[in-house]
Amino acid sequence: MQFKKEKLVNGLVIIGEINKSAKSTAVGFFVKTGSRDETRQINGVSHFLEHMLFKGTESRSAFEVNEAFDKTGAQFNAFTSEENTVFYAAVLPEYLIEVTGLWIELMRPALRDEDFNIEKDVIKEEIAMYKDLPSFDVMDRCRSLHFDGHPCGNSVLGSEESINNLTAEQMRDYFAKRYAPNNMVLACAGNFDWDQIRSIAENSCSKWQKQTVERKLEESPCSQKKRRVEKSNLAREHICLMSPAVSAQDPRRFAASLLGTIIGDDVGSRFFWELVDKALAETATMQFAAMDGTGAFCSYIRCSSEDVSGVLDIIRSIFRSLSESGITDDELKKAKNKILSALVIKNELPMGRLIDLGFNWIYSQRYRTIADDINAVKAVTVDDVCSLIEQFNPGEFTQFSIGPAQSS
Repeated sequence: MQFKKEKLVNGLVIIGEINKSAKSTAVGFFVKTGSRDETRQINGVSHFLEHMLFKGTESRSAFEVNEAFDKTGAQFNAFTSEENTVFYAAVLPEYLIEVTGLWIELMRPALRDEDFNIEKDVIKEEIAMYKDLPSFDVMDRCRSLHFDGHPCGNSVLGSEESINNLTAEQMRDYFAKRYAPNNMVLACAGNFDWDQIRSIAENSCSKWQKQTVERKLEESPCSQKKRRVEKSNLAREHICLMSPAVSAQDPRRFAASLLGTIIGDDVGSRFFWELVDKALAETATMQFAAMDGTGAFCSYIRCSSEDVSGVLDIIRSIFRSLSESGITDDELKKAKNKILSALVIKNELPMGRLIDLGFNWIYSQRYRTIADDINAVKAVTVDDVCSLIEQFNPGEFTQFSIGPAQSS
């Protein structure tokens, strides 16, 4: 593996990890913008903008964009989160420069009014679709309740109201401010020629204008509020719990990830043995979500309405036991094996490696090898995890539930 880095005068960072033994390569733009960078008035614009980039440029229609990707056989897509918008493609090495050039073109889209008006209906349909998925809806609402007015609680999709009121001019203004070269990273992983990637980026991206871009990292609250809403079409109770955790920049993030696995992995965790294995819940998971300057532990539980009280009592008991007695050596060993297996398997493919490469740079401006992450996981001790539990008590959580109407 060989790491390369270049920074253009306008601030665009180009990074690459060369693996000549790989049979494919992956390339992507990481844009440091998401729903937490939006105001309530334009909530959902980051995700909407992700859609709009595929609608074409001044010289390419949406059909021509898809044709250009399709003829290379590229596996391409994009996603938007609370903090980032990522455009990526996995491709055969001989088509890398062609696909990279296409992504570069798309980073300066036409954003035509007619495309905006059509896509607005697509976005509203997507919002409606996810509202019909209680597992998604409950987590989206719990995040908003947990962060309680902080931008981290903004919905990635936005609301029907915010999308209805959004104008094409507002989107173009947001694009000009957030899709600045100094707020983006072009990353490449796999079998490729670094000089070719650097050259096409220098030739095509140097004219992009640098902007003043910032993200406020003020203290994010944990409301610890409890709320439930009823939906008549539901048969099961959907529960989301959120509590504070370390940030993406904190070296304790590896201990936090292990703790999430010990408590809420979908097999062999404390949630699994106490809730799923005993048929009290169909699903009971916890994950650690690292964010810019903050973080959260997020649990999702699905069970019958009749069992809710008992399920929550067991969850509180699990959290209480963690605070009083910590974790065991055996639990930590199993969690490490799970995380290390997932880490290595994911990073064996250039596409998986691309995501870690890009996010490591976005959050810490550092290159981390796979071995760096493996060693960091292996180095976590029982005391490290117990110290984390002491500082970030997962038993002090925000709770949002969606379930069927309760009989009076």
